[in-house]
Amino acid sequence: MSALFFGVFVLLTQGFLMSTSTVVQFTSSNLNDILANYELVFINFYADWCRFSQILAPIYEEAAAKVLQEFPTPNQVVFGKVDCDREAGIAAQYHVSKYPTLKMFRHGSSAKREYRGQRSTDAIANFVREQLKSPIGSVGNLDELGTLDRKKRHIVGYFDSEDSHDYSAVFKKVANVLRDDCSFHAAVGAVSENERVNGNKIIFRPPGDVREDVQFSGSLADFSSLLDWAMDKCVPLVREITFENAEELTEEGLPFLILFHHPDDLETPEKFRKIVAEELTSEKASVNFLIADGIKFTHPLHHLGKSANDLPILAIDSFRHMYLWSRSPRSDIDKPGLLRQFIQDLQSGKLHREFHQGPDPTLPPVDVISDSSNDATGHVPKEPDQDASNDVGHGSPPAAKTDPTSPPESLFRKLAPSRTRYTILRDEL
Repeated sequence: MSALFFGVFVLLTQGFLMSTSTVVQFTSSNLNDILANYELVFINFYADWCRFSQILAPIYEEAAAKVLQEFPTPNQVVFGKVDCDREAGIAAQYHVSKYPTLKMFRHGSSAKREYRGQRSTDAIANFVREQLKSPIGSVGNLDELGTLDRKKRHIVGYFDSEDSHDYSAVFKKVANVLRDDCSFHAAVGAVSENERVNGNKIIFRPPGDVREDVQFSGSLADFSSLLDWAMDKCVPLVREITFENAEELTEEGLPFLILFHHPDDLETPEKFRKIVAEELTSEKASVNFLIADGIKFTHPLHHLGKSANDLPILAIDSFRHMYLWSRSPRSDIDKPGLLRQFIQDLQSGKLHREFHQGPDPTLPPVDVISDSSNDATGHVPKEPDQDASNDVGHGSPPAAKTDPTSPPESLFRKLAPSRTRYTILRDEL
């Protein structure tokens, strides 16, 4: 009965695509079924009254027609759209805060990155074409695995055949979901025979000069089990914030615990990663652990009253205030309990209270930098001429006046969603 129902669902969906439009109108009644049964789903979240949505609509339709003509295989790719006024629940579920928002889903899982490229037929079509390419590199000789980029995370599968369930129904799907987080490789057939003494297997190779492969010990037939394992290996607790991903990270809506370091300083970031892994994994749902190149991100340093000469620097950005850790990251970052206490002080409101009422007289003061501006990013530092005398919490000496022309222009501000491209409903943080 379930197979018959699935067949009817596919026929109805394909018929809908052909008889009406190349773009499917998603509603709460059909969205989950389509997400579950397509390899790749591309969705335009829009509002009829939004002028940017109106401009995009015919371009999106044309891009969909091009791609679907090239990839007619059933259940491979579908273009959809969601009217966020009529389907407010769907918009809220996927944290849509601006129109139009273009999101990609692979095997039902939302990709971390929205489409932020050029809004042209060719650009959108090319983007989807790239997403439909296999993320799995073919291994022709096991010696090739010795030349993998040691700065990246790799998952390698050893299979008897590409037609096997382990490969086609499990490994391939996991690789598609995590293609942005890990590099996937497959040695299939005779080339992998020596590695398959006990059957097909999958290993994770972490970054670093020392080879420390970790083998997946679960059932290779269990997609959910392998996905959970691979996510744990591929998605690092501590990520690097760059100009390219800053907007995406802010849209996750979690406060930043961010280490600014000199690019030549490899020791302090490694200590940071280690203490986070040992003590703070339980906080990954409430805090984003980040490292940043302190030479590139100079404006936050100026706002904190610091410079590149003061690196490394650790701070919390709560998207309303910035709190400077008063201890030395170089010597204290890996001391047990200190970072956890810093986070707990944020969550309890202690850091915010000390900003307004002064530090607890029994503890070392915490330097606090405030940003009460209400722009699209919420946490972008104030410009130096905006009442700098009130920037530092009570109990600390007033910050020396800075020449308003010396700090660089805020780079985070430039990375905020542009009102020349989106209708922004609310601050994204």
